[in-house]
Amino acid sequence: MAGIYIHIPFCRQACHYCDFHFSTSTKKQGEMVLAIAKEIAMRKGEFAGQTVETIYFGGGTPSVLSNAEIQLLIAAVYHNYTVGANPEITLEANPDDLSPSRIVELSNSPINRLSIGIQSFFEEDLKLMNRAHNALEAEACLAEAVKHFDNISIDLIYGTPGMSNERWLHNVNKALAFGVPHISSYALTVEPKTALYKFVKSGAIAQPSDEVAQEQFMLLVDTLQEHGFVHYELSNFGKEGYFSKNNTAYWLGKKYIGIGPSAHSYDGVYRSWNIANNALYLKAIEAGEFPSEKEKLTIADRYNEYVMTGLRTIWGVSVDRVEAEFGNLYKKYLLTEAAQYIAQGLLSLENGVLKTTREGKFLADGLASDLFFINLD
Repeated sequence: MAGIYIHIPFCRQACHYCDFHFSTSTKKQGEMVLAIAKEIAMRKGEFAGQTVETIYFGGGTPSVLSNAEIQLLIAAVYHNYTVGANPEITLEANPDDLSPSRIVELSNSPINRLSIGIQSFFEEDLKLMNRAHNALEAEACLAEAVKHFDNISIDLIYGTPGMSNERWLHNVNKALAFGVPHISSYALTVEPKTALYKFVKSGAIAQPSDEVAQEQFMLLVDTLQEHGFVHYELSNFGKEGYFSKNNTAYWLGKKYIGIGPSAHSYDGVYRSWNIANNALYLKAIEAGEFPSEKEKLTIADRYNEYVMTGLRTIWGVSVDRVEAEFGNLYKKYLLTEAAQYIAQGLLSLENGVLKTTREGKFLADGLASDLFFINLD
């Protein structure tokens, strides 16, 4: 199984918390779409003998593209790659782009999964985040989307300054009321070079509280599990049959190609990333050049990545796999370093698989970093 990720580097406005690569100027949108289509063709040799099972439009805000532009890019994938019989094709979309007519239009296209950036159903939260949509649009688009799409995921953000647990649970329950089968949820984080960072530093917005975020995370976990969702990855919850195939492939170490400015690729041994600059990307593609850098992952890099992704998921980290792929030294190191966290009840080791416990879930990334192998040679 292999996947193609397509990064659309345009947004209508900048969310205060976002540090992804995008531009709010769509002046060169048409030129960018053609360049992305060209990169898709240029890189077809990387998936020789592979079958593409997922196509994912991320960003940025892919829903700013017209239906014709989306169809053009999907056609470019089909023309240059072997695509499976029933691929998962996801479009990230914002509520303000999802009018009733647009939803119908998308439902008649090859897109079969929508990932909608709701973030909150409260106006004050949306304003704090500087989202392009309002609370009414959030509810209206979902009411319409569930009529035309079976496979819908929504994003929600917790740990927002001033958000009470009651308001957070209202957000979660509102999402459940629409019957969506997948929810991705993230703590509000303050990233450098974002507007939120400047506001927090100046005191205009309170620093998000880790304690509040952890409490709201556990409320989310418990509520969604009560409603039949599987907490299959740290930030992702899905009903059976509705796990994101695209993201699951990432976490399980499958190959993927990232197309577009700033997109990352991985083939099991090498990782590469495209330049995060629209103008330079366009110039390179026009010249028939790859606008990317590449690095070969060391054994330690691959071990660390497996530990990081494994501890975030319900599949955990297999001790036997660590020994088979990385050697006995790494197996011993893993078990030695994990012992203290097993004793603290943050990790468990059952049937040769290391996983986070309920108490350790929120701390998964920190626990993984403590298990990283640091080669000091």
